[in-house]
Amino acid sequence: MVQTDIPQLSAETADWRQTLRNYRDEFTEDKKLLQNSCKTLTKQQFQDVEHFHNQFHIQLINIHDLKQKIKAHERKMQSEFASEKHLKEETYVEHERLLEEFIILENTLQGLRDEFKKFINSTT
Repeated sequence: MVQTDIPQLSAETADWRQTLRNYRDEFTEDKKLLQNSCKTLTKQQFQDVEHFHNQFHIQLINIHDLKQKIKAHERKMQSEFASEKHLKEETYVEHERLLEEFIILENTLQGLRDEFKKFINSTT
């Protein structure tokens, strides 16, 4: 694995966290929009509302959990670099694993975002 400097890794994790914060804020607003859309819906649309409510709840938890893992990874990188002046190979491996987890979650969140937009457009 190519050794990458800590500022670059820290910048990546900061970008991941900011992206997750943006999704968190968006989905929190979407939950409010969902509640406001519940006035004149069909039975199927009410089921869709329940589906989206559940998905927003689950994904907000997933966002929180991944942000916590990223923060812990950042602290580990800083501590490791401060004490040893380099990062261990397993830290780089963990960074790559977190990147994969971030990409998978982001794809899920984008899918939910698209699905929700279609739903909202169909109810207005």
